[in-house]
Amino acid sequence: MPDISIPYGTGHVNCSIPDNRFAGVLQAKPQPSMTLPLQRQVVREALSHPIGSPCLSDLSRGKQHILVITSDHTRPMPSQITMPLLLEEIRRGNPQAEIHILVATGFHRLTTDKELQDRLGADILSHETVLVHNARDAQSMRCFGTLPSGGALWLNEQVEWADLVLSEGFIEPHFFAGYSGGRKSILPGIASQETVFYNHNAEFIHHPLAHSGSLKGNPLHEDMLYAARQAHLQFILNVCLNEKKQIIRAFAGHFEQAHEAGGAYVQSQTQVPACQADIVITGNGGAPLDLNIYQSVKCMSGAEPCVRPGGVIIALCSCYDGHGSQGFYELFRQYQSPSALTQALLQKGRGQTQADQWQAQILARVLQKAHVILVTDQCEPELVETFGLRHAACLSKALEMADALTGPQSRILCMPNGVELIAQQ
Repeated sequence: MPDISIPYGTGHVNCSIPDNRFAGVLQAKPQPSMTLPLQRQVVREALSHPIGSPCLSDLSRGKQHILVITSDHTRPMPSQITMPLLLEEIRRGNPQAEIHILVATGFHRLTTDKELQDRLGADILSHETVLVHNARDAQSMRCFGTLPSGGALWLNEQVEWADLVLSEGFIEPHFFAGYSGGRKSILPGIASQETVFYNHNAEFIHHPLAHSGSLKGNPLHEDMLYAARQAHLQFILNVCLNEKKQIIRAFAGHFEQAHEAGGAYVQSQTQVPACQADIVITGNGGAPLDLNIYQSVKCMSGAEPCVRPGGVIIALCSCYDGHGSQGFYELFRQYQSPSALTQALLQKGRGQTQADQWQAQILARVLQKAHVILVTDQCEPELVETFGLRHAACLSKALEMADALTGPQSRILCMPNGVELIAQQ
């Protein structure tokens, strides 16, 4: 009887499946555990040998205002390791530069003081200028042209202030942008609400090339590349993480070339065959990625290619932050069924996008293929059921519910971290 561990919050849930029902386990290739000195060494090596770019210390020479963009509270970016090394490299070339660190919240809620402390550490917070992007604050935005899709590109005014823009982030498969990292630090990272909405329109989310591991021909990615170029993003440091959120690889240099190299590496480690089963058990990678229902849609989407039509996806996500988005919540309250929600969103033009409708659109698509049971002991059943999901407080209860839908002999597939995998389309 296979015993599989699935990340949940800050811990794990063990899953035992009878041999006669076990359809297999899909997971990324095993990665080594990394000590703190080894992680720093990996980052230093990447910074010393940038891809398609001079070293950051060379780029910083003569610059007065340097903007460093970093990830927000929804991403497991190990900034307490990476940020000091980035700042050290900048100041090695230009000790006098004025540096601002901008937290790329995209359209997420603002990062709290505690979350900043957890992410960056007390030393950086007390000695550096740290700003939090607010997509809803129109007064802090400046226009940088027109996206290929036709929308206006509004970005944080710090881009205009800076004469050198760089970013840090991490690369994993992304369920509609292909991969996280790279250009995403600009759009949606530091873009206005208007620009994020235009880029995340229903037409683009519905596009056949808007899925994990897909860049070429992906219309969301093409907008994001344009935004990064207009922002003059000159340098990135992107890392790849193991299941313990430790750095195993790093890619630094030109925002497009280094990101493509990182994406190719991630694909080599995470691509799996899209075999199908009656029941798929998955998770969202644990904290902070499973902090709310909104973010947990990612693992449900990851499991989508691997569940048979009419089957069941069981998603283990702590959701300690509730639903995560009022707009996402209101859309499911407004429409009576996933199909009605999908039809309504697809009738909207690119400029008519509502807050977080993209996440609602993807969840509605998943729900039209399979039943989804959300295992959480942090959310009330009524909240979970608002989204068309079924609630279970534990995995054993979820399996009972799934068996009632698919039969006691149905086959079960495990995807312990559905976010990190690229299931072949």
